[in-house]
Amino acid sequence: MANRESRTAWVSVGALGAALSVIAGAFGAHALADRLDARALALWETAARYLMYGGLGLIGLGLAQTHRAHRFYRPAGISLGLGAVVFSGTLFALALGAPRFLGAITPLGGAGMILGLVLFALAAGAASIR
Repeated sequence: MANRESRTAWVSVGALGAALSVIAGAFGAHALADRLDARALALWETAARYLMYGGLGLIGLGLAQTHRAHRFYRPAGISLGLGAVVFSGTLFALALGAPRFLGAITPLGGAGMILGLVLFALAAGAASIR
């Protein structure tokens, strides 16, 4: 069985990410609605949504570890969490007018999220067939 602290950490980090997503979404809808153009608001909304996806993924990862430990859970969590931060963080920054070169970094965050979810799937699948 997976280490209890590890499970709890992923759930906690995921819940924090999800909470930050809700805060960011509300901030965008209320405080930024009159200050940003439609394109910037769409970027902001996408960033908040994908931060939520990352948070929910980490919560799921932590809960999945209650069944059985697998060596891919830790790299999955790191990849998913960092990917969500990079993806959403660069989009938040772009929405607020950061230099456009950050747009070249955004896909790296998306790739990190995808890798994290694939590793999560492998770990969950391997754990279920043991």
